[in-house]
Amino acid sequence: MRHDAAVELPPSAAPLAAVPAEALPVALRAALAAPRPEGVAETSAYYYDPAVAAANAAALRAALPPWAEIRYAVKANGFPPVLDALLRGGAHGFEVASVREIELARAAARRGGLGDGEVPLVAAGPGKSVSLLSALVAAGVEVVNVESELELRRLDAVAAAAGRRVPVALRVNPAQVAVTGSLRMGGVPSAFGIPEARVPQVLATAATLRHVEVVGFHLHAVSGNLDAARHVDYVRWCLDFATAAAAAARLDLRVVDVGGGFGVPFEADRRGERPFDLAAFGAGLRRLAVPAGVRVLFEPGRLLVADCGWYAAEVTDVKHAYGVDFVVLRGGIAGFALPISWEIVHNFAVVPRAGWPAGLPRPGVRDRPVTVVGELCTPEDTLARDITVDEVRAGDVVVFPMAGAYGYEFALRDFLGHPPPARLVLGG
Repeated sequence: MRHDAAVELPPSAAPLAAVPAEALPVALRAALAAPRPEGVAETSAYYYDPAVAAANAAALRAALPPWAEIRYAVKANGFPPVLDALLRGGAHGFEVASVREIELARAAARRGGLGDGEVPLVAAGPGKSVSLLSALVAAGVEVVNVESELELRRLDAVAAAAGRRVPVALRVNPAQVAVTGSLRMGGVPSAFGIPEARVPQVLATAATLRHVEVVGFHLHAVSGNLDAARHVDYVRWCLDFATAAAAAARLDLRVVDVGGGFGVPFEADRRGERPFDLAAFGAGLRRLAVPAGVRVLFEPGRLLVADCGWYAAEVTDVKHAYGVDFVVLRGGIAGFALPISWEIVHNFAVVPRAGWPAGLPRPGVRDRPVTVVGELCTPEDTLARDITVDEVRAGDVVVFPMAGAYGYEFALRDFLGHPPPARLVLGG
């Protein structure tokens, strides 16, 4: 990046207006509107409603046919009350990609009264180290999604040392993918998976190894798709590919992991996005032909948790510079980096907060577009541009809905060393 170039991410939202505060949960507005007690730090927090996550899991499970199972992607949100709610709601298990995520998943199982092996774990990630592979084998994961021939050989050596035989699925980077979303992860140069043309070679290698057993394929090739009909077509394609590849290799196909890829309407107000149609998706899945004995695994993340969380940050200052009104937060990308990372317009609401020190000026803006920035020493610390507010003042609280996925986990918390955002259960 040129140092003299203007940073323009996330994109301008003009002429979008801010979300009305009345659209936020009543309990959240009440918690934020009250005067902040003297001596209490400025607000920077995630609020979560686990019941929303549980309902989302229940809705997805109800939509899926009996041959399909949910492995929630812990990377999206690993907050323990949210994990607990997902298990209660109907998630069959978890997808994990680190030792920490293994620990979070197993702790959730124990809190739910289940043993470590009673909640199945699927392992993913493009660069599994020997230490991670060792932890996965020790945890008894049901399937390791292997991303390269070297990883396959490493896993075989780790499993041999543990006296185990480990089920694996080969993650494939297909040559072509018909469906696309906000992020395309197949049919392009990528660190993820094994290029389709090399799959027969890797299968041949696997056949020579004694401590790994290929049981299927992993095809997480799209992300952020909102079209249910096209997602049914994608699942059909995954099944066709896996069936043909298994037949060619004389492999007993037992697992097809189709990843997640379900989108959520981050920009419903600007682009008219609509939620993913689970009913239509489930009906379409039930028309698919699935080989007997094959389980199809889904790894949803944001679909289950995006709308169960809100990121709230107090306004520390309101400033005007060369035609732009800036709303400065106790937070920013140190707490919530999704808007700039995904280059999306992520709208927000303003909760007026009562109470302000007597005699201290309270700068504010009314009926004008504002740019919302954080407290880091970089112009990249920008959460929203050119969104028109009715009013915002220093001391008020800016709230970003749809912050339950890739929020706290995705932030740049260590840069400058400000305190991280709190994580709170709404009403708890």
